[in-house]
Amino acid sequence: MSVHQQLQTALLELEAAMKAANLWRVETPQASAFASQEPFCIDTMSLPQWVRFVFVARLNALIDANAPLPAKCEVAPAIAAYLIQEKVRSSDQFLVVRAFEKVDQLVTDN
Repeated sequence: MSVHQQLQTALLELEAAMKAANLWRVETPQASAFASQEPFCIDTMSLPQWVRFVFVARLNALIDANAPLPAKCEVAPAIAAYLIQEKVRSSDQFLVVRAFEKVDQLVTDN
């Protein structure tokens, strides 16, 4: 299985984990929110919005184009901090962070 196929599977698992934690169903950001220059669009989007509409969308675009992946990916620590701050159930935190760690590893290792 190619790294792109592995990443596609990992992104589906990430989506499922976020849905189970009630973090996937978020409002679509306004078009201007995508122009943010801040990491994770933190000034214009919630972290779940950024994950769904920026992070996952961009990785899916790279997969579809069979394009090279970024050199490094370290999203899991930010997600872990967000989930603690938002007091998400521990079991959901574990599943979501684990899914992000898998994506981080696939991208960074390739």
